[in-house]
Order: sequence, then C-alpha cells, then structure tokens
Amino acid sequence: MDRGDLSDAEWVMIGPLLPPERGRRARPAGDNRRFLNGMLYVLRVGCPWRDMHERYGKWNSMDVRFRRWAEQGVWDAMLQTLVDLGLTNDWQHIIDSTSVRDHVSSAGGKGGACANALGRSRGGFTSKIHARSDNQGRPLGFLLTGGEMSDYTCAKPLMEIPIATPKRLLADKGYDGDRFRQSLLMRGISPIIPPHSNRKEPEHFNYRRYRHRNRIERMFGKLKQQRRIAARYDEIVLSFESFLNLAASRLWLKSYVNAA
Repeated sequence: MDRGDLSDAEWVMIGPLLPPERGRRARPAGDNRRFLNGMLYVLRVGCPWRDMHERYGKWNSMDVRFRRWAEQGVWDAMLQTLVDLGLTNDWQHIIDSTSVRDHVSSAGGKGGACANALGRSRGGFTSKIHARSDNQGRPLGFLLTGGEMSDYTCAKPLMEIPIATPKRLLADKGYDGDRFRQSLLMRGISPIIPPHSNRKEPEHFNYRRYRHRNRIERMFGKLKQQRRIAARYDEIVLSFESFLNLAASRLWLKSYVNAA
C-alpha cells in the first residue's frame, strides 16, 4: 500500500458504495480500489490527470470514470451515506465558509463564470465553500458559490441540507440577522451567533459555547491539505464539488476506522 492509499479497513466500508464496472474482453473494467486510490492521489497531490502516477493505470480511464461517477451522483451519495451511518454528533452543528483561489485553468467552463461558481475579487477569480459540520468538525454538506457571495445568503440553504436537526447552531457574526435567528428558533434550534456591533438591541450571547466554532476551521484546514481543494483547477463546478465530497468522505472514513 502506497502513501495516501486506502487501508483495508477503509476499503471494506467504502467499496460497497461504488458502482460495479462492466468491462470488455479487450478492455477490462479494472479494480475499483485501484481506480479510487488513483483519484485520491490526484486529490492529494493536485496534479493534472495526465501526470498521475502510472501505478494506478491509464490516466484517461481514471478521468473518464471520475467524471461518469460525478454525473451519476456517486460522490454525493457516498458522503450522504457516511453521514447517515449514525456517528454524527447532532447536539450542535456549525456553519462557516472559506475562500479558494481559482487557478487560471479553471476559467472558460461551459455556462460561464457564474454557473460554475467563479467569482471576481481583488486578486482574480475565487470560489467560496460554504459548509455545515457536526459538533466534532466532520463535514455534513457543502454549497459552492463565487468568492464575492455573502455568507448570510447561504445560511438558509445550509440549514436545508437533509440531515438531523441539532439543538444548537454555531456561526460567526456574518450570519447574524433577525430573520435567520427567528427561522432557527421556530425549528427548535438555539442560535449561538455573536451580534453585530451596530445592533440596537444586542442578542444574548454565550461566549463559552461559541469557543467550539474553531472545529469547523480545523475541518477546512484538513480539507485544504488536499491540494486539489486548496486551489481550484477544475473548470466545471461539478468536478470541483466531486473532489470536495471525496475529501470529506475520506475524513469520515478515518473517523469510522478510528472508532472501531
């Protein structure tokens, strides 16, 4: 097993979540484990598919299978399945966002910049990853937008991700708003959000519980250890989102294996 490849325990969990591949007599489908390890290599190193290590097979076959699984929703379903297995800490959830610098190769995708979550900023194109995590800092779902998008506009869509309802929600002051607070309280969720300094009537705020918000910051740090997440090279938003779901699934796998 090479560095970064799936362990036997991780493959036992994730192998059944991948669709079987049909091969031809002259062109066999290949081993799903080897293909997935090759995809994890590209995710970790951040190299183009053409520069993938030859031990994983033909780069073109790897690229085609990754894109086909992305279009079939395999990566979304994989993360959702790992979240639904029952290890999620639903006592309190955390939402936040992080910006990713877009490489010049990410421009030019079909549909334009807006359709592919590319936004203009002072330094050029950027994308923003909006995330929701459980109390242990494990990813539950993502939204991708342009880098100039406000965090507050994505607060409601993040809370509509189909997972269990927490007792509390932690967020920074970028999510402070009366409408969002009221929507949380109507669902039985206690908002732990620091108020803006210009509020006429500041909300009561629990600083002791707010200290746990750093867990989602550490989650972003772990995701960005994968170079394909730290910088965006993909033109199509579906490809970048698929790499993000694959990186998040790897974090969940490590949690399950360590808990066993």
